[in-house]
Amino acid sequence: MTKGRVEAFSDGVIAILITIMVLELKVPANPSWTALREAAPTFLFYVLSYVFLGIYWSNHHHLFHTVHHVNGAVLWANLHLLFWLSLVPFTTKWMGEHYHSAFPTAVYGVVLLAAGLAYLILTKVIIRLEGPDSTLRRAIGRDVKGNASAALYVIAVPLAFVRPWIADAIYVFVALIWLAPDPRIESTLRG
Repeated sequence: MTKGRVEAFSDGVIAILITIMVLELKVPANPSWTALREAAPTFLFYVLSYVFLGIYWSNHHHLFHTVHHVNGAVLWANLHLLFWLSLVPFTTKWMGEHYHSAFPTAVYGVVLLAAGLAYLILTKVIIRLEGPDSTLRRAIGRDVKGNASAALYVIAVPLAFVRPWIADAIYVFVALIWLAPDPRIESTLRG
């Protein structure tokens, strides 16, 4: 099977998730700095989630440049990733409205962890299909960034019950790790 439909479907889902998130943003009730300041946490969590979805979209795009064909396992692994990403708007809104609360912050981290693990599973399924000498296998190597991100989420979730802002800082740190351009796939494709 060709990979075009997987890419198009995934692009559409991620675009819809971003649209849902922006539609969930509420305009402040009053035209004042106080009202804007009260809306700031929700907006900041929207920005963080937008960045995460953008990171997944970009990495998914790069990932599928290495893929020659797909099978049922790849389709299901991709749907598994999209399921966890589909929960990002819900957890973003919940955390934005209750940003000092531990449970929404922890649930947000669980969703990020699950999405990260689903992405790791997707890469392993693709490598199994494409073979141990595949472009993707050569590009990701031991996948230090992916594994480190998962470990940081595992640390952040229980820390949300100690101090939610510490977990939030870890989520931001993981986003910053992935914002740094990751040339592995591009350089492997060029080389």
